[in-house]
Amino acid sequence: MASSPVSPVQRRKILKVIFISLLLDLVSFTFILPLFPRLLEFYRNLEAADGSSNSVLHRILLGLNAYKQSFLRPISDRYDIVLLGGALGSLFSLLQAVASPFIGSLSDKYGRRTALLWSMAGNIASVALWVAATDFRTFLASRIVGGLSEGNVQLATAMAADISDENQRGSTMALVGACFSIAFTFGPALGAALANIETVATNPFATAAGFSLFLILVETLYLYQYLPETLPSTRKSDSSNASITKSNTTTKSYSRTNSHRLLNATHFIFILFFSGMEFSFPFMTYDLFTYTSSQTGRLLGFMGLFASILQGAVTRRIPPLQAVQAGVISCTASFFLLGRMTTEAGLWMAASLLAITTATVVTGLNTLSSFEAAEAERGGKLGNHRSWGKSTSTMHKALGPSLIVF
Repeated sequence: MASSPVSPVQRRKILKVIFISLLLDLVSFTFILPLFPRLLEFYRNLEAADGSSNSVLHRILLGLNAYKQSFLRPISDRYDIVLLGGALGSLFSLLQAVASPFIGSLSDKYGRRTALLWSMAGNIASVALWVAATDFRTFLASRIVGGLSEGNVQLATAMAADISDENQRGSTMALVGACFSIAFTFGPALGAALANIETVATNPFATAAGFSLFLILVETLYLYQYLPETLPSTRKSDSSNASITKSNTTTKSYSRTNSHRLLNATHFIFILFFSGMEFSFPFMTYDLFTYTSSQTGRLLGFMGLFASILQGAVTRRIPPLQAVQAGVISCTASFFLLGRMTTEAGLWMAASLLAITTATVVTGLNTLSSFEAAEAERGGKLGNHRSWGKSTSTMHKALGPSLIVF
């Protein structure tokens, strides 16, 4: 029999910690998004100036040139940045797909708090490498470490499920989703602004990276100080954690109609279409409209603001299945517009529809998946659910930018 949720007072306290920490994490994470095209251009120009033919970036670019030659239609060298961005995004998602189930299972065994703090240690190492990335090899190491250690989102989702009954689950997952939307409102624009402040000549993006590191350190200290263990089995046996008590409320019984296999497959198919476009957006604006990092940051900020409003006003109030259905319809409409887009007005309209998708589908699927997971397997099941999405994201972050060149 499932354990009762925590007391209402303690639930609010834990949700506050989850919300603030996840917001800090995602704002830090989104700093780099509008910078990617210019950042990769910087490393390419740096390697060209050095004239090195043995570097990691040189070998990657040779591989991309071989890839370009496989197409019947010639692809200009000016698209190297777009293709390189797709390759790096694909690598990051692949590593997340591999790591997510392990991180989730470890949290089921050793506790959410322990797993999250170890994940934060990896995040600190990743961002510290970015601060020190005066060459592409160090930047690549930063992305590898970050991909393998990024478990914050799935663990936040598991913790939110731990402390919520089934009546509360949808609104709780919407709160986690709202963190994404708010982070996309401010993170990309702030990252683009900080990139204009040059403090280290050998790494013009060090200011943005340094502030990102500061946010990650603050988040880690905050979690260490204020986050209690939420794993239900630990709550039952740990008498020292008396602040978390059982609630006397009775939860409504739900019939189960979805298997994890069905939900994972749905997640896979959705991300198959959505993720490549989402990641390719900064490269699309860079290529089609010559957007600067600041302009791209404003567009992503608008999407985040719109999505956060929807999360708070709509998504948390409707059944998760309806949220998924609405998001899929919106995604289809946005793809239709993007396929016929010739003006910036069309770009912003498509961005609005993508924001609706961002605010609904993944939140709804996470809620449905959490319903089907028993307490002892919740971290692993949600980790597998995220892994299915990231495995698709791996493929599409490689293919999405490639499609822009045609």
